[in-house]
Amino acid sequence: MTSVHPSAIISSQAQLGTDVRIGPFVVVEGNAVIGDGTRIEAHAVVLGNVELGAHNFIGNGAVIGGDPQDRKYKGEPTFLRIGDRNVIREFTTIHRATGEGKSTVIGHNNYLMATMHIGHNVTVGNDCTIANNVGIAGHATIEDGVNIGGFVGIHQFARVGKYSMVGGFSKVNRDVPPFMLVEGIPLQVYDINSVGLRRLGVSSKSRLALHKACKLLFRSEMGLARAIEAVRREVEITEEVEYVIAFVERISAGKYGRQDQK
Repeated sequence: MTSVHPSAIISSQAQLGTDVRIGPFVVVEGNAVIGDGTRIEAHAVVLGNVELGAHNFIGNGAVIGGDPQDRKYKGEPTFLRIGDRNVIREFTTIHRATGEGKSTVIGHNNYLMATMHIGHNVTVGNDCTIANNVGIAGHATIEDGVNIGGFVGIHQFARVGKYSMVGGFSKVNRDVPPFMLVEGIPLQVYDINSVGLRRLGVSSKSRLALHKACKLLFRSEMGLARAIEAVRREVEITEEVEYVIAFVERISAGKYGRQDQK
């Protein structure tokens, strides 16, 4: 049974699923959609044009679906779409997109810790863990299974490759290769994300191939083209290695040297 605290303000246009729990002083505006089993804690705000899937948790004071912080935004209708089973902790802010009809998109099973920010037109995949006080600027892409430490800043249009790990207090002003452990200012690739890969079930043979590819691509003094040739010549090309190669080959195709222009 859905439960709404008497002090909450819920728009008559909002759609609430079954077994939704809404705490004290929550505001749900406009045509927001709140999926089944979702829990919204005290003082959180869910604005219009937000779609929340099932079994999400919204922490105290979070603001979900605010206007994009973009000088180009002129009030056009834009959206925020959030999947299922996400934990969004207290005072986190997630903004709608800029550009008519466009969306900021959050996938499933993500754990977004307190006081972090996700900007306009960002895409976050599935199964990501993003720690306190991380700032993700507009148009960035966070692929599946990424782990981002606290106080990291991610530049607009940057892409963080899947199952990578970004150490705390890092400055991400370029793409983060998938499956890698990166950290620092300036950002450096140190090795493969071995713990994350083991948890993912990647075999020791494939992890060794990734380790060799990492050394050639990111730790040698070869240019990228020569390093890729060396990887193809000297390393077993597993599915993961092929993904890394394709990722780094596309980096120069995007805006500001990044992959995608959304």
